[in-house]
Amino acid sequence: MALELSVVIPIRNEAPAIPELVSELTTTLTAWGRAFEIIVVDDGSTDESFEILSRLQAADPRLRIIRFRRNFGQTAAFAAGFAHSRGRLIATSDGDLQNDPRDIPSMVEWIEKGYDIVCGWRKDRKDTLSRRVPSALANRLISAVTRVRLHDYGCSLKVFRAEVIKPLKLYGEMHRFLPAIASEQGVAIKEVEVNHRARKYGESKYGISRTVRVVLDLVTVKFLLSYATRPLQIFGLIGLVMGLGGVMICGWLAILRLRELASLSQRMPLLLLGILLIFTGFQLVTLGLLAELQARTYHESQDKPVYVIREIRES
Repeated sequence: MALELSVVIPIRNEAPAIPELVSELTTTLTAWGRAFEIIVVDDGSTDESFEILSRLQAADPRLRIIRFRRNFGQTAAFAAGFAHSRGRLIATSDGDLQNDPRDIPSMVEWIEKGYDIVCGWRKDRKDTLSRRVPSALANRLISAVTRVRLHDYGCSLKVFRAEVIKPLKLYGEMHRFLPAIASEQGVAIKEVEVNHRARKYGESKYGISRTVRVVLDLVTVKFLLSYATRPLQIFGLIGLVMGLGGVMICGWLAILRLRELASLSQRMPLLLLGILLIFTGFQLVTLGLLAELQARTYHESQDKPVYVIREIRES
């Protein structure tokens, strides 16, 4: 029987929670009645996590384990899980028992209604105020920049169509932006309220200390969404504006000099600014042209189209 669902869960030093985590998932998905697999990615744990997972896997082949040689981060863990998943649908969840596995079947129902991605929204979030406030601000910023309006980008509980998520290349902290990155393909995204539980064991391994990296990755995501196939439009626009500003400054100074209204030595800082703007503008336009060549090389060398087809119907 073909696998209906792969559940990808990254863990790091979650030994106390693992037996309960696997038990809850297995019980819920078995009662659901469809073929599934659970892929747990051990992101460089230094406790007994792998030993516990190995014992559980020996008793249930539906549990698969991917073990990293060291800690590579949550994004890498998700990427490995996606690459090795075999299900028609792929769900993601956390490994600390805060996500409720019982939400997964209802999220799959939304996929079957035509959505490509279903995201969880921890409306009643069981975290401290110091975690909720920065998260709320980050969610608003990400929604404004990417134009993909979600209340909770940080919720790990999501369900994807495999053909949507598997082709994506993930780096840095980009697992947070999966719906936004996938939106480039024109996918249908649904956000639903999910249950969120207080953490029972240990402390979070992926905290808000990564805020700076997340913000930098957000800049990357925005560029990829808006200008990946037309970089000259952003670099060239900025370059032309700066260059035009420099030309206007230098032109104005030239008129003053020709009319002997002022000496250039008296306006030297302004003259240097104008020259700097002209040269910087020229460099940015050149950079945009080089980026255009790289973009074409990237797409043409891989025979990668600049469009995504949802379906083709023919008589």
